[in-house]
Amino acid sequence: MLVISPIPAFDDNYIWLLRDSDSTQATVVDPGDEEPVLAALEAQGLELGIVLVTHHHYDHIGGVEALGAAFPEVRVLGPEDRRIRGLTQVVREGDRVELPDLEERFQVLEVPGHTSTHIAYLGAGALFCGDTLFAAGCGRVFDGTFEQLAASLERIADLPEETLCYCAHEYTLANLGFASWVEPESTAVAQRKQAVSELRALDRPSIPSRLSEELATNPFLRTVVPAVKAAAEAAAGKPLTTGAEVFTALRRWKDERYD
Repeated sequence: MLVISPIPAFDDNYIWLLRDSDSTQATVVDPGDEEPVLAALEAQGLELGIVLVTHHHYDHIGGVEALGAAFPEVRVLGPEDRRIRGLTQVVREGDRVELPDLEERFQVLEVPGHTSTHIAYLGAGALFCGDTLFAAGCGRVFDGTFEQLAASLERIADLPEETLCYCAHEYTLANLGFASWVEPESTAVAQRKQAVSELRALDRPSIPSRLSEELATNPFLRTVVPAVKAAAEAAAGKPLTTGAEVFTALRRWKDERYD
């Protein structure tokens, strides 16, 4: 049986640890720091077989080379990007990744926008989405484009609603604060904010989130909802026609006036 657990890193990162409950082989996703990974592996008596990378930012790849030195046979998979050191295999849209001792393969999805080469991994009802989708939010646009990120989020929104979304940061409460700016009358946002506040008070992760929950509360996945569109138009000070325009207005609003 697949077991997925978070390894906290830095102030608010999650490095995801995947393993079969009957195996000593492990996979980690986006190891920005090797030390908590090595500690978790030792504590659980595990060997590292695969590292999955979603994008090149240092808080996602900073531990890759050290983990490669500690486990010389480890396979490091990620997008084609010269900024990612230590890759042993480039993966692209449609590739399927077989993890150690797990029957189900993970499909690679290209989801650019946060960065130009960002990818995600989908399988076993789980989506490891890096910084493309956050719980109740999404990543900033760095070297991708707003149009790319809007399209990537639309693609994620079309996945099965029961998909569990494993993003890489504990930003949920702050993101829900912005969601309440966009939809101040939303009962779903208010209820989720209360539930997440209770989890965080107990120092428990708010992630993973179910895609159905994101569709109900995440403004960046709700660009066709009239109330969200109206809020984006008010923030932009002009009419907006397409979903990408609404998304861009929301993202700029959050960047400039909320974050």
